[in-house]
Amino acid sequence: MGRDKALISLQGIPLLQRIYHLASSCTDVIYIVTPWPERYQHLSLTGCKFIRETPTLPLPHTHGPLVGFAQGLKQVETDWVLLLACDLPKLRLDVFQDWVQKLPTVESGAIAYLARHSQGWEPLCGFYRRCCLPELMDFINSGGRSFQDWLKHHPVAAFPLSEPDTLFNCNTPEDLQKLALD
Repeated sequence: MGRDKALISLQGIPLLQRIYHLASSCTDVIYIVTPWPERYQHLSLTGCKFIRETPTLPLPHTHGPLVGFAQGLKQVETDWVLLLACDLPKLRLDVFQDWVQKLPTVESGAIAYLARHSQGWEPLCGFYRRCCLPELMDFINSGGRSFQDWLKHHPVAAFPLSEPDTLFNCNTPEDLQKLALD
């Protein structure tokens, strides 16, 4: 994208703030995992707790969303954790609340409740059981960095996705332009 996607504004609201408002419809405690929490201090994110993503030695940089998720998961105390990327501008409250209502019906062996598409799971928009942390850390400590590779070794429940466009990721300037035309 060439700039921080979290701060890109749609209809006057930064993407991160849009996702925060959606998440706040189902929980009082919201964590944002980022290497740069100071970038978002000016946004209206009442009650939000920032978790600074830190590099894992020996590399001086962060290792992507899987490692950031694991670092955040270590600080969460609830049974289920909702993981949302900031670049999901079409995620709608009614669809999201339907997933939340179905969460108690997820089979006990599933480590996650996610949407599935032709390329695999949609790992950055869904629910994870906190108890998956030991398996996740084993995977990361053995060099794993891919959500898809990790998830294919564990039971995952699929939530209904009647409108796949709901999970549209805004990853490029062209995607942003497409959103402006919608």
